[in-house]
Amino acid sequence: MKIAVYPGSFDPITMGHLDIIKRAASVFDHLIVAVLNNASKNPLFTVPERIELLDEVIHDLPNVEVDSFNDLLIHYMQTKGANVIVRAIRSVSDYEYELQLATMNRKLGDQVETLFMTSSPEYSYLSSSIVKEIARFQGPVSELVPPVVEQALKRKNPLLFS
Repeated sequence: MKIAVYPGSFDPITMGHLDIIKRAASVFDHLIVAVLNNASKNPLFTVPERIELLDEVIHDLPNVEVDSFNDLLIHYMQTKGANVIVRAIRSVSDYEYELQLATMNRKLGDQVETLFMTSSPEYSYLSSSIVKEIARFQGPVSELVPPVVEQALKRKNPLLFS
């Protein structure tokens, strides 16, 4: 069975993330969307909130599960029996960064491959940071995130964006 992991902060999940998840789910027997608990970032949503939002968004994809980790990705992959990392590439600058990560992951675990999936053109500009910035100023995000995420952003806005 081919098990892949799509790691990320998903703070919040965007339509671009969802596009990659659906496409990767069609390629692999099992896809784990792994939420990184990155202490160096200042997340808007807690890890449990991100997991809940992801679970709601991917509920119709039977071969996709949502999990979290706070260790080296290679260690996490080993515990899950996964051998492929899925990473999204939006631009050339993404590629340079992702190539560094893929090379290091390969050095740490030579049994793990990284698969780069290019973003669909309609999402090539989209990032969680952009979504948060637009939401902070009460801008429209309905085309950028799933409806459940839009509602969660609206609930967060008065609390964290004022």
